[in-house]
Amino acid sequence: MTKQGNRKVNEQAREVIASILLFDIADPRLALVTITGCEVSYDRSVATVFYTTDPEDYAEAEAAFAQAKGRIRSLMAKKLSWRVAPELRFRLDTSVDEAESIAIALAAERSRGAEGAAADGAGGGER
Repeated sequence: MTKQGNRKVNEQAREVIASILLFDIADPRLALVTITGCEVSYDRSVATVFYTTDPEDYAEAEAAFAQAKGRIRSLMAKKLSWRVAPELRFRLDTSVDEAESIAIALAAERSRGAEGAAADGAGGGER
């Protein structure tokens, strides 16, 4: 399978799983979960699914995925025309949280820099 072909398979799996969570799974613990990516093995026997949710919901989402894994796999097999239904492995994607903490740190640094510039300008012409 080419790299482009694998990218299409990954995206197809991500879309199907996201759709299943949105329309077929009624667990409220998974209501605010976002599927950020999917990596399907070359032989399509394993799919690692990356998700994100609010930090206070990490444990609940993990438990919900553990409970719903079989149902999601079964529904996925019905929606995809693959020879096998891949084993699903759900992994928390913390990159969104990391990006948010970096953005907060940069904003704090900018405001500190602006305060310092204002203090320098308020000093009159003294050097």
